Amino acid sequence: MRIVWRVLGVLAFGLGVLWTLQGLDLLGGSGGMNGETTWAIVGPIVAAIGLLMLLVGFRKGAAKE
Repeated sequence: MRIVWRVLGVLAFGLGVLWTLQGLDLLGGSGGMNGETTWAIVGPIVAAIGLLMLLVGFRKGAAKE
């Protein structure tokens, strides 16, 4: 189960960073997301959730070993 937490954490963190960069208009790509304040706010929240998921994944791993 800890591997699931880790994989989902990495994916959430990556999406959060991507959305943040697009929201701040620092990354090209999807025209609808670039420069939108919503994504500049949602992105860091999703990235933080991803980091928490990674923390849970590694803590669960440490407890078993």
